[in-house]
Amino acid sequence: MALVLLDIFVVALMPVLKVLLITALGSLLAIAQVDILGEEARKHLNNIVFFVFNPALVFSYLAKSITYKSMALLWFMPCNILLTFILGSALGWMIIRFSRAPDHLQGLVLGCCAAGNLGNMPLIIIPAVCREKGSPFGDPESCNTHGMAYASLSMAIGAIYMWSYVYNIMRIFSSRSCQGSEPDVSMPCIHSAGENRNPLKIQKSELLPLQQFSSVEDHVEVDVSTFEGTRKVHVPAEVKKFLRMVWTNINPRTLFAPSTIGAIVGFIIGTTPLLRKATIGDSAPLHVVQDSASLLGDAAIPTVTLILGANLLRGLKGSSIHLPVVIGILAVRYIALPLLGMVIVRGAVYLGLVQSDPLYQFVLLLQFALPPAMNIGTMTQLFGAGEAECSVIMLWTYVLAAVSLTLWSAFFMWLVS
Repeated sequence: MALVLLDIFVVALMPVLKVLLITALGSLLAIAQVDILGEEARKHLNNIVFFVFNPALVFSYLAKSITYKSMALLWFMPCNILLTFILGSALGWMIIRFSRAPDHLQGLVLGCCAAGNLGNMPLIIIPAVCREKGSPFGDPESCNTHGMAYASLSMAIGAIYMWSYVYNIMRIFSSRSCQGSEPDVSMPCIHSAGENRNPLKIQKSELLPLQQFSSVEDHVEVDVSTFEGTRKVHVPAEVKKFLRMVWTNINPRTLFAPSTIGAIVGFIIGTTPLLRKATIGDSAPLHVVQDSASLLGDAAIPTVTLILGANLLRGLKGSSIHLPVVIGILAVRYIALPLLGMVIVRGAVYLGLVQSDPLYQFVLLLQFALPPAMNIGTMTQLFGAGEAECSVIMLWTYVLAAVSLTLWSAFFMWLVS
């Protein structure tokens, strides 16, 4: 029994080590002596990932692996991922309330708690787990085929939720200007202790990063409670206020981010027999489209991981973020959500809502135990608020992911096998 557990632990450890090695390379490329991934280079790479690599990755995998039959079998996954976002947001809101997180960091806290790395990590972990000797998921080739379909759907759904929900949450909470002062895109709005901090001006961010850094118009007044002072506000009123703020400030244009468009096109081609026959497969007349998208998409994972490593270097220099905020995010992502995930997934299996495939159940459980999405860092750079604090959060969450994700992966593999 101990030998089996050790084998499972080694299988779960290998994918995490691969991510950490590439992350370390990104940090090395960002140091001043090398300066290949400096601040300007990271911004340009973020734009390429946002507009080219991520959409191509989502499109290529979905078009190839998603069909009507697979959608009928995997219908629970969108619900499962939605639950990770909802539960994460609720727990993040509790962190904001009890840790008294500053106004300009509230969106960052909510985003880190709500959005896990549903794209890159499953795409790295699942094939590696399938290839390792002693894997509990059977034949490596069959495991890899089915596992990539699960990971592709996870990535696509995660991208839709990320750029429709988390993007707008962070856009609303990102304070870009102070009342009576010029906007500063590099630093969040800082108020003195005697100022009234309720009226925050939140800039309506456009989808294009280069446009939003230069635009200083079209501001919306949003009343945000800071939970400071002696004023007592009931939790239901705070929740209603938060939901009303989100509903009235969502920009419909941001719902169709490039990754979301790539997912929609991939779904259409994958589930339309005529388009699928014309595009997918070596003998398809338009297979060059799929091949080109796959070639571009393959660059997304290493590029984003390198950027993450470069951003983590900034976290080593520290920031003004409060320690309770970091500890709260770590507790949500690595303790609370995995425990809730076990209850949800095992309950769904018991009720017959989830098929008995161990690999599918493993993917569903894994979605609750992932570190924050790397695109959170992209969003902080797009909005120009909380970049240093995001680097610190990412540093600690991904360093501890080497232990947490390995342990949870090993436990989940034992649980479903």
